[in-house]
Amino acid sequence: MATGKKTARGRKQDRARVAGRQKHELQYESKKTGRSAAAVKKAVKKVGNNRKRVEKRLGR
Repeated sequence: MATGKKTARGRKQDRARVAGRQKHELQYESKKTGRSAAAVKKAVKKVGNNRKRVEKRLGR
């Protein structure tokens, strides 16, 4: 049975990605960059789910 414990590496990897299908992820990135959630989703589709690339694409 899994313990549910998450390693530090797992958290770091998760923060480096933008889950383009999860509403809360789109809202967070939208608020952070000042762009619409639709623009964030479009950027994720264009450049992938790497957070740095998405933010660069959005002009941040």
